[in-house]
Amino acid sequence: MKKVRYSLLIKGIVQGVGFRPYVFRLANLLSISGFVKNTSEGVYAEIEGEAALCDSFINEIKQHPPALAQVKNIQVQKQEPIGEQSFAIIESSSGIREPFISPDIGICDACAAEITDKNNRRYNYAFTNCTDCGPRFTIIRDIPYDRSNTTMAQFVQCPNCSHEYEDPYNRRFHAQPNACPVCGPRLYFYVEKELRQGDPYALFDECIKKGGTVAVKGLGGYHLVCDAKNEEAVARLRKNKIRYDKPFAVMMRDVETVKNFCHVNAAEESILSCVRKPIVLLKKKENCKIAEQIAPRNGSLGVMLPYTPLHLTVMHGNDVLVMTSANLSDRPMIYDDDEALRSLFDCADAVLTNDRPIFRRMDDSVCMVVSGKTRLIRRARGYAPEPVKLKGNNHTILALGAQQKNTFCLAKGENAFLSGHIGDLDDMDTEKCYESEIESYMRLFDAKPDIIVCDMHPDYVSTRFANRYKHKSPIYQIQHHHAHFASVLAEHGVENNAIGFVFDGTGYGEDGAIWGGEALWGGVSTSCRIGHMLYAPLLGGEAAIREPWRMALAMMRISCGEEAALSYFEDHSGARLLLSASDRGINSPMTSSAGRLFDAAAALAGIRTHTTFEGQAAIDLEQAIDDLEEGSYGIDVVWESNMMIFDWRQLIRDIASDVIKGYSSGKIAAKFHRAVVQLLVDAAYMAKKQYGSSSVILSGGVFQNAYILQHVFTKLSRNGFDVFSNEIVPANDGGISYGQAAAVSRLIENEMR
Repeated sequence: MKKVRYSLLIKGIVQGVGFRPYVFRLANLLSISGFVKNTSEGVYAEIEGEAALCDSFINEIKQHPPALAQVKNIQVQKQEPIGEQSFAIIESSSGIREPFISPDIGICDACAAEITDKNNRRYNYAFTNCTDCGPRFTIIRDIPYDRSNTTMAQFVQCPNCSHEYEDPYNRRFHAQPNACPVCGPRLYFYVEKELRQGDPYALFDECIKKGGTVAVKGLGGYHLVCDAKNEEAVARLRKNKIRYDKPFAVMMRDVETVKNFCHVNAAEESILSCVRKPIVLLKKKENCKIAEQIAPRNGSLGVMLPYTPLHLTVMHGNDVLVMTSANLSDRPMIYDDDEALRSLFDCADAVLTNDRPIFRRMDDSVCMVVSGKTRLIRRARGYAPEPVKLKGNNHTILALGAQQKNTFCLAKGENAFLSGHIGDLDDMDTEKCYESEIESYMRLFDAKPDIIVCDMHPDYVSTRFANRYKHKSPIYQIQHHHAHFASVLAEHGVENNAIGFVFDGTGYGEDGAIWGGEALWGGVSTSCRIGHMLYAPLLGGEAAIREPWRMALAMMRISCGEEAALSYFEDHSGARLLLSASDRGINSPMTSSAGRLFDAAAALAGIRTHTTFEGQAAIDLEQAIDDLEEGSYGIDVVWESNMMIFDWRQLIRDIASDVIKGYSSGKIAAKFHRAVVQLLVDAAYMAKKQYGSSSVILSGGVFQNAYILQHVFTKLSRNGFDVFSNEIVPANDGGISYGQAAAVSRLIENEMR
């Protein structure tokens, strides 16, 4: 039988996921000779055998790759047969750098079984992993993904581990973090900066049982951990972390434990248990025996399952633990060991650490399930740097994102490498992290951007960063809300023009005002504003975001007159002065923000007049909804010069009236949310009549409100609209960079036609 020979270049997430041993075993099964190796371009193989068997080999790779692999493309070229008789895995080679790197993956069932088996040599070993699980992106220094290019390089494998590592039939074949208690990283337990002797797990349990806090080193940084059922321990952690109200995430032992505390549907259970192991927002049960201070005045919990061997082991004696990032409020999570031992004792009684360095900080991902679909709120561990598709892009684009909840996006061709969550760039340490991570991505992905894109806001850190490149690359500025809009269109591949509703807190508008309650019409490249919330002054500038009563005062004045507004807020001594300053144009920028309307409603209803974190008033307003109460407010839509104005004045008057009548905050919250839902439905119908499209885009932080997203999605879908919202890209400002990259890519494409 005549033989053929092909070279294969396989691109995608194909390194560090057991791909080469999979190819080796498949080749031997089909009696195919040749070799396979890692390169900086992907996995390269040459195969020789009967034509039908070689075709079967290629089809099998395409259709049934290893569980964690993602085959994006296979380039096949015919070669001359050389009579090779066997198949081999050979050493990696260098070349053009076009890597796809797997994110960090939660522990697999096989490794979990080993660490619970007292007869296994990896019993309770905190660094157990295989090609199906374990750290990747947080330990890689360079590509190709070989042990020498990771933070495991310093650990020389023992004979047993080395045998596993070299055996293509072993699931640890070339598992770069492979190790065991004999040769691998070790745990260390510190109290008062002094190393304590003894079993680190026992020392951990002792501290937790006494109501203490332990800083625990994870995959992407340190967590602060305490007993989630101990009110005093949680309250002390809040005080030490300087995080007064923002909810803490918790880790629960297993799915059954989660069901004891929270309502869990099938979709939520699926994402909770998947290999990515994100934090999932779940509704608490009424009898949930969790410390109230975990999530004050909040009916939901952010829950994750153990995703490392260390987590599994410490959870043996605990059913639920607080697992929050180790940092002071709003500063980057600590991941450096020296910094941890130097600073974390201000927040923790002890530190459980290890000697495997973390190369790259990485927060936990956060998601929720709405309308049966998983929607990422924070895209980080388990997801980054897995690329997001950017159809039609032929450039290398660095998109720098927004100021809040920052991510950046490095788009190289049709692969958009969206960074993990960076955070708010108001903090100097976060800004340094931002710059360092951009440089790391450009080096790791060998990407020298030929286009830079940033926000229109002149004072954003990202805008100033872009200006560093003004002599090297063209710089484009994409309006904030168009970037939100484009992020949905690009994610879902919507090619036609669409109606967009982008509702959020803050975004620099084309008229210099602060936008945030916007209706748009257009496509990925460009859009025009076709509607917005009625403008109101932001009394005292950014202070109004921290003090929602100021927004309520401004809107009350517009809706009910100055004296009625001052009477409503007579307990606030600075109210008259703020209005006077606004009249003189002092520190009172105009805003169309939907987020600020939520703030005003929360303040008027007596739910929240001051905040300690972004979006707190809106979150509390959603949590206050009493869906058993009937009725709705209304928000008028007024046409002015082909522009829909979302006039909230009657809504404000009605809320104030209901408060005077003594209506509950739950009833007011319910009527308010129904008003916003109906506004969006009504505006969609009006825009459809005007522009002829039934495609509706929903984006911006307001659509992290599950009530609004679900009800708008359902009402419009049932009435013939095609509704799209963010899923794998966050709807909040964490998705801005991807939208910027998509918009500028399509804009340049259109310019070249």
